[in-house]
Amino acid sequence: MSPFTATFFVTLLAFVALWWVGTRRGDVSIVDIYWGPGFAIIGAVALMTGAGTDPRRFLVITLVAMWGFRLGGYLYWRKRQLVPGEDPRYAAMRRHAGDDFWITSLGSVFLLQALLMWIVSFPVQWVITTPSSPELGFLDFLGFTVWSVGLAFEALGDLQLIEFRSNPANARKILDTGLWRYTRHPNYFGDCCVWWGFYLFACATPHGWWTFLGPALMTVLLVRISGVPLLERGLLARRPGYADYVARTSPFIPRLPR
Repeated sequence: MSPFTATFFVTLLAFVALWWVGTRRGDVSIVDIYWGPGFAIIGAVALMTGAGTDPRRFLVITLVAMWGFRLGGYLYWRKRQLVPGEDPRYAAMRRHAGDDFWITSLGSVFLLQALLMWIVSFPVQWVITTPSSPELGFLDFLGFTVWSVGLAFEALGDLQLIEFRSNPANARKILDTGLWRYTRHPNYFGDCCVWWGFYLFACATPHGWWTFLGPALMTVLLVRISGVPLLERGLLARRPGYADYVARTSPFIPRLPR
């Protein structure tokens, strides 16, 4: 079995197991918590089945584990402390599907995310399984730099959001300080940087250029589909003043406010 086949089936089985647990609990939000650690598990399976170059493959699997488990830990804490119960997105899907949600969620939530995770992880899988030069070079340094910027934006943005929401006085206010002054979604911007950083590592290996499909898909999802648009529709309806924040603040790439 090829490494990419092995990672596909492990990812598929993991999401089916999550679907079984989530439907029994009446809360499929567990799928969000797995999103980060799931990439680390893909990396571990690739490590066991592939034959990449040791310095680069071990560096990349370390970085994907750091990013993935930080994100998973944050989302677990967020669910326990800030958004108890089922995520409103899935609750709305449950109301729409009615009694059929238990089966429709298998395809529309779990199997879909399994496929997306597998595709997004292409750069990580390729680096870990493809033999290449044992020496780290300029592209590796550049990849690590972009990854570091991304992790900093994502982690600091989440920390600033936690501190802001922890103050009851900010219940209906808009966070527009710190990184949130320069972009409305520093965590999404950071997420994209992390995956384009992994792509640069892949470009340091033979024929790794084709794995751009992974970070490109992640970018489209965050900017056009399930990230910024979905989140902001709710915020515009719930938060007075959010339209003004939108008018003066970059939606994604950081820049000075208007």
